[in-house]
Amino acid sequence: MWNLLTGPGAAYRPGLAATALLALSVVVSARSVIVVGPADDLQAALNRTSAGDVIELAPGATYSGNFVLPVRADTGIVTIRTRGEAGQPPAGGRVAPRDARLLAKLQSGSSQPVLRTAPGAHGWRLELLEFGPNAQGVGDIITLGDGSTSQSELRQVPRDLTIDRCYIHGDPTRGQKRGIALNSARTAITGSYIADIKGVGVDTQAIAGWNGPGPFTIENNYLEAAGEAFLLGGATPGIRELVPSDVTFTRNHVSRPSEWRSEKWQVKNLLELKNARRVTISQNLFERNWVAAQQGYAILFTPRGERGEAAWATVEDVLFDRNVVRDVAAAISISGHDDGGPSGLAKRIRISRNLFHAFDREQWGGNGFFLLIGDGPSDVIVDRNTILQRGNLIEAYGAVRGAAVTIERFTFQNNLALHNSFGIHGQSRGVGNDTINAYFPGGVITHNVLAGARASSYPAGNFFPTEAELMAQFMDANQGDYRLKPDSRYETSADDGTRLGAPIQQLKRLLGIIVDLRDRPEVGVGAVRR
Repeated sequence: MWNLLTGPGAAYRPGLAATALLALSVVVSARSVIVVGPADDLQAALNRTSAGDVIELAPGATYSGNFVLPVRADTGIVTIRTRGEAGQPPAGGRVAPRDARLLAKLQSGSSQPVLRTAPGAHGWRLELLEFGPNAQGVGDIITLGDGSTSQSELRQVPRDLTIDRCYIHGDPTRGQKRGIALNSARTAITGSYIADIKGVGVDTQAIAGWNGPGPFTIENNYLEAAGEAFLLGGATPGIRELVPSDVTFTRNHVSRPSEWRSEKWQVKNLLELKNARRVTISQNLFERNWVAAQQGYAILFTPRGERGEAAWATVEDVLFDRNVVRDVAAAISISGHDDGGPSGLAKRIRISRNLFHAFDREQWGGNGFFLLIGDGPSDVIVDRNTILQRGNLIEAYGAVRGAAVTIERFTFQNNLALHNSFGIHGQSRGVGNDTINAYFPGGVITHNVLAGARASSYPAGNFFPTEAELMAQFMDANQGDYRLKPDSRYETSADDGTRLGAPIQQLKRLLGIIVDLRDRPEVGVGAVRR
């Protein structure tokens, strides 16, 4: 039986293979240190390295060109880094724009990437470096692997790559199409800061991959893009039947400046999976997504077969756990399959222990929905979330010859949520049971607080306080403190006798880990916004 658990003895943990990447990426004892000055030939130094070598660049110096990480005969790691200086972020930390003066800068003078991998390159670590924008903001700043049909076999895929504590940014005025093209294998991006990835009339991503098998670890980064901060899929892989797999996306701060709303950039989503398998998205802060080029959903799980060219594309075995999503027009959209051509099915998606709040229609636009779901995904579990949305709780869609396309084995349990006007609603259906019977037959909808709903409209076993009564259960809802009071009836109302909703105290501790308050002082958890 399918299981997505996170404790000891779990039957399945998506992304476990990816967590081993950090261990693979530890720098071994250096055989030699190659010092490359600003006037020296960096490409020549790259070409003559061997396993264990460290290339050291000068702090504050700029290295201009279009560099290639070559194939080596050995199997070890070569590190490219800025020479150590006092004040640089330590191992396990995160770089920030203020650190740029302490970093060597790599800069392309053309529209081509400043750094790319040769086919089959392996064993490279980039550490404590700044990467500036391409000319006119075109293309990728860093290209790992090849997204075209030139990379059509797994043996051609670069592997064992790490980007750690690097500052990667577009031009504040022109923007940049993409920070990192992630079409590689066994790759980790950690402790980095990717910003000013934005464009006009073009989709932009901080990190995007479609032609690399994984595993990938994306951990402890600040990611900022107008299109999507993180995207898997979205183009036809050059490798047939490829599905990027075994992905760990954790402890990241995903955001964009609110000022962009009054500017020209094409804004879409914060994170989207279009072709991905075994993905863990955990302990992240997602914020600031508004209606612009799309409807304002922050998180999308939407298989896209690229009009039949990648009919195998799927989104499956996804865990979205212990995240905070706030300041958005709408939260999550799940599509069962591609409506533009054949694709695989979205299935086995678990959304658990998250806080969703600050849905502000005036500031962000949109419908304020928590979950838009349709076209027949299966095995979706929504469990133990605190959901303070300002539109429908769930909106279901999809019909064939007038009959609803059913969503098999759907579970919605142990959540604290607002009902608002329509609560659980489906296309051409009534509120509550009428929608549940049509779209979620046999679904489990129990032990939820549906604040403001009528009990007669929903299955027995749920709770129906007024909105004011629910808010009174929190320690201080007006100040954004959504911990339940010790004497709250919902402390023991879950199906197993434990607390309903998200583990708010744990989430607040995690925010202190993933958010650098010195750079973004406004990131403290805010109150519910109407």
